[in-house]
Amino acid sequence: MRIVLGVAGGIAAYKSVLLLRLLREAGHDVRVVPTRSALQFIGRATWEALSGEPVTAEVFEDVDEVAHVAIGRAADLVVVAPATADLLARAASGRADDLLTATLLTAGCPVLLAPAMHSEMWAHPATRANVATLRSRGVHVLEPDSGRLTGADSGPGRLPEPESLLAAALALVPARPDDLSGRTVLISTGGTREPLDPVRYLGNRSSGRQGYALAAAAVARGAEVVVVSANVALPPPAGVRLVAVETAAELRDAVREAARGANAVAMAAAVADFRPVRAEDAKIKKSAGVPFLSVDLVETVDVLAELVAERRPGQVVVGFAAETGDADADVLEHGRAKARRKGADLLAVNPVGHGRGFGSLDNDVTLLDAQGVVVGAMTGSKLDVAHAVWDAVLRLW
Repeated sequence: MRIVLGVAGGIAAYKSVLLLRLLREAGHDVRVVPTRSALQFIGRATWEALSGEPVTAEVFEDVDEVAHVAIGRAADLVVVAPATADLLARAASGRADDLLTATLLTAGCPVLLAPAMHSEMWAHPATRANVATLRSRGVHVLEPDSGRLTGADSGPGRLPEPESLLAAALALVPARPDDLSGRTVLISTGGTREPLDPVRYLGNRSSGRQGYALAAAAVARGAEVVVVSANVALPPPAGVRLVAVETAAELRDAVREAARGANAVAMAAAVADFRPVRAEDAKIKKSAGVPFLSVDLVETVDVLAELVAERRPGQVVVGFAAETGDADADVLEHGRAKARRKGADLLAVNPVGHGRGFGSLDNDVTLLDAQGVVVGAMTGSKLDVAHAVWDAVLRLW
């Protein structure tokens, strides 16, 4: 789900950092839109590091993307926490003098405002009138908590705790069907690392985002989820059983063990096709006058092919194929050949490179059956792609 997290300029903005983390851990894509004054409390670098998306308060940045319209249109949910008295007043009057208020005017999704301010400001007739106006338009405005405020004051106006804000926000979005209840799914994700020596390794650019999105979507739909995670720096989704691995051999062992009890297996990990024949015990040093280093590589075991060969009756195996086109064939043609070669029930083919696929927040996937026939396609957030994959798995069941 695509969520816009608006942040107005109040001391309670620190709680929004924790809310952002909770939303990301739940598998959602979050675009933070602060006001100019909010950036006086929490800096741009913090929001960008935790969300993985660009952050600005200004309408005149990223003009080519028409961000003041596009962000609101693309959102599934908008949450503003904290919503100050000033923000409530500007939203009620339909102002669009920064990126956040412009986004509020273009959002066609549910909007939740979580006020936070001093008690006298919350009780002022102007604020009460603004809240009433916003609620009359269908905006969800929370009642603030009562408690310790800035300084020694106490009373109504305190921003609710992040966990409460998370529950209130997600309650506004229709829940996914509980259609994976009673099923166990296994997901591999991340990129394996094959050691060259104690310092260096042969690896790839996989971030693990798509696998974690598959896990978050499966948990939301009621499944018991096991994730075999190879070198992923992201926090895992809540509610999964995590098995951490590093190399292709470790991933193979963990996946084959967990697959015995799984109704579906989704191999989203980028598993190394080759590994060094041997890893040196000590760090490889540069040699004077020898500008080249030769490393002998050997193919790793094809884990997906093994899972297909060993699958139990009724078990669905999904493979992922990150492809680039070349002089011989385009991405889809390479994918079709791989689908026929691997024999998985579904193969999700996605183009990578040049800012696509690895590490990005969106994905572009074509689903093929074992004969290479297109059975579905999805372009959108990695969470949207994840739900499309589980929809396809359910159709096979």
